[in-house]
Amino acid sequence: MQANKFMTMRQANQREAITAYLFLLPALIFFFVFVIFPIGQGIYTSFFNYTMKDFNWVGLGNYIELFQDSVFLKSLGNTILLVVAAVPFIVVFSIFASVTLYEKSAWIRSLFRGIFYLPVVTGTVSVTVVWKWIFDPLTGILNYVLKDAGIITRNINWLGDKRFALWAIALVLFTTSVGQPIILFIAALGNLDRSQVEAAEIDGANRAQVFRYVEWPGILPTTLYVVVITTINSFQCFSLIQLLTSGGPNYNTSTIMYQVYETAFRLNRYGYANAMGVILAVFIVIFSTVQFRLFNSQIDY
Repeated sequence: MQANKFMTMRQANQREAITAYLFLLPALIFFFVFVIFPIGQGIYTSFFNYTMKDFNWVGLGNYIELFQDSVFLKSLGNTILLVVAAVPFIVVFSIFASVTLYEKSAWIRSLFRGIFYLPVVTGTVSVTVVWKWIFDPLTGILNYVLKDAGIITRNINWLGDKRFALWAIALVLFTTSVGQPIILFIAALGNLDRSQVEAAEIDGANRAQVFRYVEWPGILPTTLYVVVITTINSFQCFSLIQLLTSGGPNYNTSTIMYQVYETAFRLNRYGYANAMGVILAVFIVIFSTVQFRLFNSQIDY
């Protein structure tokens, strides 16, 4: 009797498992066809001289050529500089704005969440058109405001001068990247136990101490997610580069993603472009691993 009951339960569990996998099957097929297979194909073809005419095995030849390619090395440096420059400011500003907004009334929080999130849902082309007007060397509002304030004496070609072009891209990336982190941080602050905050304030803790010892530990998991996702998005910056500068002047704003596009779809060197993509993926993995190690040691799950 007991054995029959056990077999019945086992069969029921098997049926449930099979049903679950059947429901998951369409998503798994989609994931394999459009994610796993392209990744594998990209890695495989990176070892070939793959063009419109040729498909010849070159082994590590593409990778060796990459690190002898001055344009790729400049693009790699620009990409890392963009990540290192943009990500900390995005995270710090998002936390500051979220903590400040959370103390305001509900309608003010909703208003500013909408304002900060607007660039995220606005089309990239629309955003870049506005920024091109702001950065215009002749009629741009940025030059007008800075000259009126006495900060500069003559117009600056923000997107055409190698001294300023990459920083101008970083500024646009910043404004289009803070919306989602602010939403996430405000939600994380709302999930905290407010009685602990009130207890700390009653005990005499100032605002900085409340954030450091009560709120900061509670939003660390969200911070880790924001740091990793923002880093990945910054590494993959492409559309802003293409629409604002096309990698110029003299490749000073070119990134790895932009070079992948240029190499694959203009030079038709698909194997070489895939090798660039593999190198980009390696750097993303390295940065993400370091971030996980730094934050996981502090997070109390």
